Amino acid sequence: MVLLGIALLLTGAGLLIAEAHLPSYGALGLGGVVALVAGTAIAVDASGGGTALIVAVAAIVALASLALVAVIARATIAAARPRALTGAEALVGHVGVIRSAPAPLGQVFVDGALWRARPCMEDELDVGDPVVVERVQGLVLTVRRAEEWEIDP
Repeated sequence: MVLLGIALLLTGAGLLIAEAHLPSYGALGLGGVVALVAGTAIAVDASGGGTALIVAVAAIVALASLALVAVIARATIAAARPRALTGAEALVGHVGVIRSAPAPLGQVFVDGALWRARPCMEDELDVGDPVVVERVQGLVLTVRRAEEWEIDP
């Protein structure tokens, strides 16, 4: 029985390591916790430990492994969160208004600021036309004419 307990301990440790490297959203980690607790209980029982010792050791192992799973889950959530776009990169997809027609560069008003802009394609853009930012190159925006569904009512 001691060998079964050791095998469960190794399996639990392997599942915790796999949880750190695979996107299982906690399933492997919880399986690893269960295997560690069961392996600990079986190994201590087979070694002649009493009920109080089994419960105490299993509780310590459970708390430690659950803490490890929580740390892994926190790191996974932080890594999966998309980076916040700031500055010029955040303008892509925003709607603005042409203030001066591009020839070859014009001005567009986007998010409360005037930017130099060039048309994305051979669009004929006039003053007052709504446009969508397609790309940012340095301080020059590349824009296209906004579709009807992109304009706020």
